[in-house]
Amino acid sequence: MGTSMTDAIRNALEESARIKERMARDLVEPIARLTELVIGILKGGGKLLLLGNGGSASDAQHIAAELVGRCLKERRGLPAIALSADPSVLTALGNDYGYSEVFRRQVEALAVPGDLVWGLSTSGNSENVYRALQFAKAARITTAALLGCGGGRIKEVADVSVVVPSKDTPRIQEAHITIGHIICAQVEGALFGKGE
Repeated sequence: MGTSMTDAIRNALEESARIKERMARDLVEPIARLTELVIGILKGGGKLLLLGNGGSASDAQHIAAELVGRCLKERRGLPAIALSADPSVLTALGNDYGYSEVFRRQVEALAVPGDLVWGLSTSGNSENVYRALQFAKAARITTAALLGCGGGRIKEVADVSVVVPSKDTPRIQEAHITIGHIICAQVEGALFGKGE
């Protein structure tokens, strides 16, 4: 193994750690706001609709799985849907309406006031995520976002945003799933008790 490879690995790990340290200093309050929002939606009988592209689609599916299944404890399933998980719907909507509409159309079909439409975008500018949140906001459905790169235009349409302080897509995605795990653990504690 060459020095350049070990240096690259060390640099990536150190950069990831630096971002997490900045998050611990600067993002605790935004993460707490998003967590409280998720808890409130679920306590009120609403559901979560999560959406993103590529790695963010995977993160949306991962967070939904933690809620429908479990994060840290056995408990009843919680209503969370990743809008990237149905290839038949995605390809039909992409073919018939264009890729920029694949999430908006699902939000139109599935979301109602009392739900949360939660977008993930490392750039903050994913057109299909932006349109879905814009539609939700106009329909008086609560919106949230996990973002990077300063938040982009999605920050403008999200009721609550958490913006990871990085422009590096892999580091932002690592931070997003860390935030997702933190939120899921806090949701379980709030809804099902710490000791159960």
